[in-house]
Amino acid sequence: MPVTAKGPDLLVVGCGIAGLSAAVSALEGGLSVTLLERAPEEEFGGNTRWTEAYMRMKNDSEISDDFEEHFATNAGPNLDPNVLTEVARPYADWPAVVKAHPFPDPEVISTFAAEVPPTIAWLKGFGLKFGPQPIYLLTQNTTRIAAQGGGLALIERLMAEAKRLGAEVRFRTTATALLRDDDGRIAGVAVTGPDGRREEIRAGATVFASGGFQGNPEMMTRYIGQKAANIRPVARGGYYNRGEGIRMMLEAGAAPAGEFGSYHAEPVDPRSLQAEAVVFIYPYGVLVNRDGRRFLDEAPGTVDAHYDNIGRAIADQPGGISWVIFDAKVEDIPRWRTSIRSDIPAVEAPTLEALVEKLGLPAETLSTIAAFNAACPDDSGDFTPFAIDHRATTGLEPRKSHWCRRIETSPFRAYPIISTACFTFGGVKVNASAQVLDGDGKVIPGLYAAGETVGLYHQVYTGSTSVLRGAVFGRLAGLHAAANLAPRLKAAL
Repeated sequence: MPVTAKGPDLLVVGCGIAGLSAAVSALEGGLSVTLLERAPEEEFGGNTRWTEAYMRMKNDSEISDDFEEHFATNAGPNLDPNVLTEVARPYADWPAVVKAHPFPDPEVISTFAAEVPPTIAWLKGFGLKFGPQPIYLLTQNTTRIAAQGGGLALIERLMAEAKRLGAEVRFRTTATALLRDDDGRIAGVAVTGPDGRREEIRAGATVFASGGFQGNPEMMTRYIGQKAANIRPVARGGYYNRGEGIRMMLEAGAAPAGEFGSYHAEPVDPRSLQAEAVVFIYPYGVLVNRDGRRFLDEAPGTVDAHYDNIGRAIADQPGGISWVIFDAKVEDIPRWRTSIRSDIPAVEAPTLEALVEKLGLPAETLSTIAAFNAACPDDSGDFTPFAIDHRATTGLEPRKSHWCRRIETSPFRAYPIISTACFTFGGVKVNASAQVLDGDGKVIPGLYAAGETVGLYHQVYTGSTSVLRGAVFGRLAGLHAAANLAPRLKAAL
């Protein structure tokens, strides 16, 4: 028989930005809180520990102008117009199938947008600072700020606050099953601790903030397909995100939401030991696959608007790998090296032939580059590396839309690039209070979700919103739990 521990008011699974925001908010509201973290203490925090925590904001009190618009544009393909008609009505009048629909509904997105400024103000109250920070993207179509010290600063400060307010934190502890009380309310979780023993922890409510499933090859293959074999987490924290929280909630009847067959991709140098060793120089060169062929438009627009799709397309190539090839003209681009976060230098050679041989690519690669060069515009035109310049290829398939210049000047360089998963898109449906909804659009009593366990994204990631998603929905969960559990607890005394 498992041991049953006397539980807290609120149990939080996961110690990234989402879980810690939920925990501290609930503690401030007077609840007792237990935090569970699969990783050892020195690696707690999941993806948040490794991110620079960019945020889609104009400043620390205003979101970017396109925040809600981008979510609406990427709400999912082939949406039923009957569903869209229903969401124009008051939320209380929505049919069950619409409340449980996997798309990011306007109620949730408008709450998300509205709650960003007060959430940042709350974080600033702990001494955390936010503002413009250097970024590796050379071209952008929106505004961004970042947390000073990145995600690590966020989780370390919030963890310190959680402990100061009396939270119990259990490291190297994994949730394995949901518990219910006699009324069907979620009543905590079963866990295995550092010694492998099973234990039941009862709680008044439970928040799952345990990440996506990018660290689980079985779930990646189930939902994303065979190409999952070519994809790895972008940083070490992703390996701890194995999807059990999402699985447990789905098994408990939660409505799935988000695009389960997709993920937020980043193009990374596979040779590097660095976390998030991104390579964003490809708009100024060509991308070729293992067969030496181009396979997409390397520069359809600003790099921040398209790297998600380009990163996923790389995973579809033979072996899940590509190479960006460029030449000495790259030196005309100020700060070009900031677009590469790898600690491994480019492969370099004095001739294209020598470079192709070093890369182990077929001779057809030379024909690919010759065809690209022939399709480039005359070099007498203006080249504006930090603005859309419409210097496109002519008569080439696939087309390259911008920043086209012939690759002809020694030395020639290349980086290998693979697709990595920052996080998966599939999760569970929540309402504007971060309560998990079932397949009929009804609240599952006692269950909340925040961060990557929440399914919000389809098609193209709304860049620089994932840390905000964690902080906002974590805080909403903690506040709602405190407001609703505190009266119940008083009544029980």
